Amino acid sequence: MASWDDVRRIAASLPETSEYPSYDGLPAWRVRNKLFVWERPLRKPDLAALGDAAPDGPILGARVPDLGAKEALLADDPDVYFTIPHLDGYPAVLVRLDRIDTTELTELMVEAWYDRAPKRLAAAYRAQSDPSAG
Repeated sequence: MASWDDVRRIAASLPETSEYPSYDGLPAWRVRNKLFVWERPLRKPDLAALGDAAPDGPILGARVPDLGAKEALLADDPDVYFTIPHLDGYPAVLVRLDRIDTTELTELMVEAWYDRAPKRLAAAYRAQSDPSAG
C-alpha cells in the first residue's frame, strides 16, 4: 500500500508543485500556492465524531473537484475514503494511506492537482501526458 514517500514522489512529478508545511507544521503540497493534498491526522473532535470508526494510521487529505466527486469516492470505497464533520460542505476527502494502492493514489493526486492548477498549466500538462488529448 502507499506511503508518504509515494505521496512525495507523485507530488514531485507534477509541474510547479512544492511541499510546504501546513499551518500546523505537517507536510502539505501546493501547486502555485494552492493546496491540493496534505497530511491530516485526526484531532480530538474528529475522534469524538468518528468514535469506533476512527482509523489508525497515516491520513492524507485531498481536494476533489466538487461535492459530487466527494460523495462518489466515499460511496465507492469507504474502506479507503472517509470524511469528518470539519470537511462538511468542502470538496475534500480523507484517505487511509495504508489502504490505497499507488495507482489509485496517483490518480487521486493528479486529479487534485488538476483541480487546483491554473488552467493553462493543467492544459499543458494534460497535452504533455497524453498527446492524443490535444
